[in-house]
Amino acid sequence: MTNVRGKYKTPGEFRSSQNWIGGSSLADAAFIPPHRDDLNDLLDDFEHFLHNENIVIPHLVRCAIAHYQFETIHPFQDGNGRIGRLLITLYLISNHLLIKPTLYLSDFFERHRGAYYDALSRVRESNDLGGWVRFFLEAVIETAEKGKTTFHNILKLHINIDNELTKLGKRTDNARKLLMHLYQSPVVNVRQVESILGIKYYSANELIKALVDLNILQETTGFTRNRFFLFKKYIDVFKG
Repeated sequence: MTNVRGKYKTPGEFRSSQNWIGGSSLADAAFIPPHRDDLNDLLDDFEHFLHNENIVIPHLVRCAIAHYQFETIHPFQDGNGRIGRLLITLYLISNHLLIKPTLYLSDFFERHRGAYYDALSRVRESNDLGGWVRFFLEAVIETAEKGKTTFHNILKLHINIDNELTKLGKRTDNARKLLMHLYQSPVVNVRQVESILGIKYYSANELIKALVDLNILQETTGFTRNRFFLFKKYIDVFKG
């Protein structure tokens, strides 16, 4: 919550005032979460549900119900959506359904925002928990399939680019080291390449030029100095 929307709304602390969802005030709100005096009991119940091994249900179903439960409690003044989505990933990792945080449901929820809010609201208004769970599982299926495709395309890109790097002769090893960094942080400048590879400015600049010529890096600023270079092909994989 540092340097983002809500940074002044007591991040990390449970709310001490009433919040609401939709509308401009409590009078026209689409949903009013529980009173602050009830938060401790509700959050205790939320935590117990997450860890209650006497309730035998699939992890994804438990995760769906817990997400609904958290978003309904809405315990923070701001950032509840972000934290609620993060809890999904943390739950799946802690229960060994994921090794790394690779299931990004936020994208699905954002693209289907209306259906997402409607599914949550139907639980509150008509007890349609089954509808919400089905929506959540559809989000998991689509996101997982998209993730598999993305990872497959990254592997293909890695193989293709590695073949291209062999054209750089004695600079190939440094180019490969730099590419491994770019898979984690896909924008660099010459000074950063100096530091990453432990080479002089001239060599770093020449390596970047070579990668631009191979259409692996793309200059993004249009400047002649203080330029930044983007690993565009890698970024484009995530836009597919």
